[in-house]
Amino acid sequence: MRLTVDGKTIDIDAEPEMPLLWALRDLAGVLGPKFGCGIAACGACTVLIDGAPVRSCILPVAQVEGDVTTIEGLARDGTLHPVQQAWLDGQVAQCGYCQAGQIMSAVALLDEIPEPTDEEIDSAMSGNLCRCGTYPRIRAAIKRAAAMRAGA
Repeated sequence: MRLTVDGKTIDIDAEPEMPLLWALRDLAGVLGPKFGCGIAACGACTVLIDGAPVRSCILPVAQVEGDVTTIEGLARDGTLHPVQQAWLDGQVAQCGYCQAGQIMSAVALLDEIPEPTDEEIDSAMSGNLCRCGTYPRIRAAIKRAAAMRAGA
């Protein structure tokens, strides 16, 4: 099976029903997406497929159509993606377990809505759970990233 992950085409030997998460972690060595719940409820496994956020824990690898982007694929030429930088600047993470999925959902949100309102942020991020409760910092980081992308 052939996948494009973070801009690189890779061949993997996977059963068609294997979840994308396990193909990424166990076969491709991409460890950013995390296993959280296994039922697409927490968002820790979120990756982008052609820019859309998907829960990789339940998506069979055979159904992947398009380019997969993980947290590892966001930085370019040694420069963090604006969302990653905003996360660092705002000291968002506590335990950090959910943060890769949070960041991927935030990237997808800002690609769709460059200057989201609080309500749009809350709606887009509602499927990503954070045990540490850093939701106010997550919202602030998304706003900071939006401003960075706008050149402010």
